[in-house]
Amino acid sequence: MGIVRSEERTKAELDHFRRMLMASAGILHRRKDHRDHFNGSPFPYSGGEIDRVGLVCVTSGLSFLGIAVVNRLLARGYSVRIVVDNPDDLEKIAEMETNYCNVSAIMANLIDDGGESLAEAFKDCRGVFHTSAFIDPAGLSGYTKYMADIEAKASENVIKACARAPSVKNCVLTSSLLTCVWPNSSTRHETSSSCVINQDCWSDESLCRDKKLWYALGKLQAEKAAWKVADENGLKMTSICAGLITGPDFYSRNSTATTAYLKGAPEMYERGVLATVDVNRLAEAHVCVFEAMNKKTSSGGRYICFDEIIQEEEEAETLARELSISKAKICGTGASSSVRDRFQLSNRKLTSLMSTQLRPCYNESQVQF
Repeated sequence: MGIVRSEERTKAELDHFRRMLMASAGILHRRKDHRDHFNGSPFPYSGGEIDRVGLVCVTSGLSFLGIAVVNRLLARGYSVRIVVDNPDDLEKIAEMETNYCNVSAIMANLIDDGGESLAEAFKDCRGVFHTSAFIDPAGLSGYTKYMADIEAKASENVIKACARAPSVKNCVLTSSLLTCVWPNSSTRHETSSSCVINQDCWSDESLCRDKKLWYALGKLQAEKAAWKVADENGLKMTSICAGLITGPDFYSRNSTATTAYLKGAPEMYERGVLATVDVNRLAEAHVCVFEAMNKKTSSGGRYICFDEIIQEEEEAETLARELSISKAKICGTGASSSVRDRFQLSNRKLTSLMSTQLRPCYNESQVQF
């Protein structure tokens, strides 16, 4: 079971993907001309040569985030292999003109095939971006208690396959800010600072179960399972704990995950931890931390990623309008609240890395789609 999408949404995602490939093909062609102009020397990047180019793999490469990550990787000069979970997507991608875009696709089972399809998917790849999320079509929000176990199992399988693949050196896992913002009241004094939520903080599994925050629980179990396998096998991994993913038409293209993320939104709003991140910014963060992993000075580990914290009613109203829901579902009714603690989110670690790591590699480096 993977990301279950309606036929209409699948078509929309493939259309977005097709437009991205066409735009990327044009840029790659112009880059080739530019290299030729420099008498065949490597394409210049920040005064040096590109040392990142190679084959990488993106799970769920046709998802809202997956397309953005693939887009960013192509713009940075990588070849990309996309993992899909059904033959229809594989066939439709094969019909597209991808020869000029350094893109290929492969079908793999992330849950229960013994790792054979994942081994094939990761073969010859230098890195893996595990962006997959799982949806239960029987659930009201598309994410139920059952899905938390599925999420953790898939994450464990992917990291095991990465550790077994001789070519894979690094893995970037897409996690969620929800894995950080639900600490148990009895352990809050153990956070890195009295009221600061950063990459060192973890949500409490028991609290997530008690509040029926299944999406938060799934992401929490998946990330912990991934870190356990990575540590046991010596695999170099980073995780990005992302806020609610927004961007062009984000609700229509990512509605189930959005709805599942916002369970408990009024309490997150009251605590000051309801945050969003633009999908293109998040994709850029993925590539940034991946490239930083090749440096000996990289601290690795976890990163919190968000652009905006929803703190004012006007901001909540704007988000509610984009979701076509009432403002009360975002920030509550305004009545007296039982929330006692208010936190401060910190993404200083990622902001510092991105301010020094990324430089424009070309004046057309980012393809918009």
